[in-house]
Amino acid sequence: MKAPKTQRRFCIYCKKHTVHELKKSSGHKKSPLREGERRFHRKMKGFGSFPKSNPKDREKPTRKLDLRYKCQECKKEHNVGKGFRVKKFEILAEKKEK
Repeated sequence: MKAPKTQRRFCIYCKKHTVHELKKSSGHKKSPLREGERRFHRKMKGFGSFPKSNPKDREKPTRKLDLRYKCQECKKEHNVGKGFRVKKFEILAEKKEK
């Protein structure tokens, strides 16, 4: 997927359409203390692979991508949506006019 480096988007802070700069971020890291993860580790402990098979080496084929938009006027960043899965992502450079 290819996306331009700057876009005109609606800024939720300025409340108007402004030029935004696109930045790729890797999303949020999972907290190891989530209840489901604690419960899963407790079930897996002591019985080999008893209630569930070991999920080692079973990752998703792609990572989720989180795009951040930085407003050129107020310099605040925001994202749109929850992120999406994509194998390749490229930010296109601006073409300089003569």
